[in-house]
Amino acid sequence: MLGPVILAASRSDRMRRLISAAPVTKQVVDRFIPGETITDIVPVIEELTGRGLELTMDVVGEDITTAEQARAARDAYLTLIDRLKDLGLGERVEMSVKLSMFGQALDGGHELALANVRPVVEAAAAIGTTVTLDAEDHTTLDSMFAIHEELRRDFPQTGCVIQAYLFRTEADARRLAEAGSRVRLVKGAYKEPAEVAYQQKHEIDKAYVRVLRTLMEGEGYPMVGSHDPRLISIAQELARRAGRKPDEYEFQMLYGIRSDEHLRLAAEGHRMRVYTAYGTDWYGYFMRRLAEKPANLRFFVRSMISKG
Repeated sequence: MLGPVILAASRSDRMRRLISAAPVTKQVVDRFIPGETITDIVPVIEELTGRGLELTMDVVGEDITTAEQARAARDAYLTLIDRLKDLGLGERVEMSVKLSMFGQALDGGHELALANVRPVVEAAAAIGTTVTLDAEDHTTLDSMFAIHEELRRDFPQTGCVIQAYLFRTEADARRLAEAGSRVRLVKGAYKEPAEVAYQQKHEIDKAYVRVLRTLMEGEGYPMVGSHDPRLISIAQELARRAGRKPDEYEFQMLYGIRSDEHLRLAAEGHRMRVYTAYGTDWYGYFMRRLAEKPANLRFFVRSMISKG
């Protein structure tokens, strides 16, 4: 399986330098990350929302080593929110944040991440939108869920992400499937040990369906994070059985992957949100996209060969 190898490479400084220096890399990265600055990304936001899609925006960058960098990450999101306010798109575009980017891994990181993310959540609420806390590797989740619970006291619309491949997730889903909650379910994109996570695709898929059933039958708002046609069909059936209307759950997919499917689901009346990342520190995000799906890796390799 190439996925674990690619995920290991995502943490390698040597591989970062090698891949970043390849002439073709930027062209391929642009498929998944359509810009480095707000100026770059505004036309993308306007185009996608103009086609009936909703967005969640991710300012990429996870390898934070100083409190100053964490505050800069906070300020980057605040600048984005100001721009969304100017565009009048607060109700169509939310934010996704990784708490590692807000200093979670530093000394005193839990408190630092909470202090940095709170003004972002507050500013998002002021323009009519919200923030979803992305899930990272399993060692960070207790802190993420505690911050999520704290933020929801003042901003109950704050969302979080759970990952189907982790053994703990079924219990987390039962706890989170309450009225007013917003929960995105994904398969998982980090290299996790067999002690805490399913390793085989069929096991992960079955866990995904079990967790999704819990969310659909609960009282919260499920966000179906998947590009898998089979899981999308299952989600629609589970929603139907649970008596959910099309605006009582949503699909989420990554920018640059199955774009025709984004438009098809939106045209059918589903809420379809595109996870759209931008920024200069793209390496970790890019490598996880390659690891998630063999087709992404084949696309990258073909591009490397054709430009070689």
